[in-house]
Amino acid sequence: MKLSHKPVMLSEIIKYLQPQKGNVIVDCTVGTGGHSYELAKLILPEGRLIGIDRDKEALNLADEKLRGFGNYNLVHQNFKNIDAILRELNIEKVDGLLLDLGLSSFQLDNPQRGFSFKASGYLDMRMDGESSITAFDLINNLAGEELEKIFREYSQERYARRISESIIKARQEGAITTTIQLADIIKKAIPSRRGFQGRSRRGSIHPATRVFQALRIVVNQELENLLVVLNKAIDFLKLGARICVLSFHSGEDRLVKNEFKKFSRLGILNILTKKPITPLEKEISINPRVRSAKLRVGERI
Repeated sequence: MKLSHKPVMLSEIIKYLQPQKGNVIVDCTVGTGGHSYELAKLILPEGRLIGIDRDKEALNLADEKLRGFGNYNLVHQNFKNIDAILRELNIEKVDGLLLDLGLSSFQLDNPQRGFSFKASGYLDMRMDGESSITAFDLINNLAGEELEKIFREYSQERYARRISESIIKARQEGAITTTIQLADIIKKAIPSRRGFQGRSRRGSIHPATRVFQALRIVVNQELENLLVVLNKAIDFLKLGARICVLSFHSGEDRLVKNEFKKFSRLGILNILTKKPITPLEKEISINPRVRSAKLRVGERI
């Protein structure tokens, strides 16, 4: 998603979040400010916008984008600490909450971040550069069985064992340091009828896509943090306030679905999307990266 493009599923999020002048809204994954900028136009200056992100560089860009508005706070933090963040800002309840769990092009297209194999970069994959564990650490230090488990559990990689065995073998020749190195190892480990030329036996995605996804999830503890923030955030929603969660892979969507069902059984959340909302074909044609997006929405009762 290039910074000049509309944020993912913007019209759907505005429709369900229903932002109004004077509202207090939390964007838990503010990124470079795409959604927040549009929300700010609808709630400020009478309201208040809080943006949280682990990526300090992204927050700086968001601040530039939002500078024309008043009454907003940008916080460099993990959204799992939403309770401490809101208490620090003296906010007891909010009118809406958004989590966009995808990466931005700002992150994906920067080789130094190591999220993508389109260009050679160090195997980093940290959303917060101050975190300690990188993808390099996982790839070069974990046992084959541990790598196989990560690839299988976090991305349903069919060839998890073959890939992990190839990684262990490659490590005997020296450390695996770059995204291109790892992508090449994975590509060679996966059987193909014709060799990879834009398509693999499994379809149109690069053979390394699932492994890179799994590594990113583990490096950033994405599922664990998502579970924490959902269970904390629910207590900060006013009656009638809504929570929108935009996920991009099956593990995230399944977790959100199950937590929403749990809140529904407890009688504290009305699920407004019995099935997740997906992007329109028009948006997918403009930005193919949104094709896997799923939006789930709940209302506090």
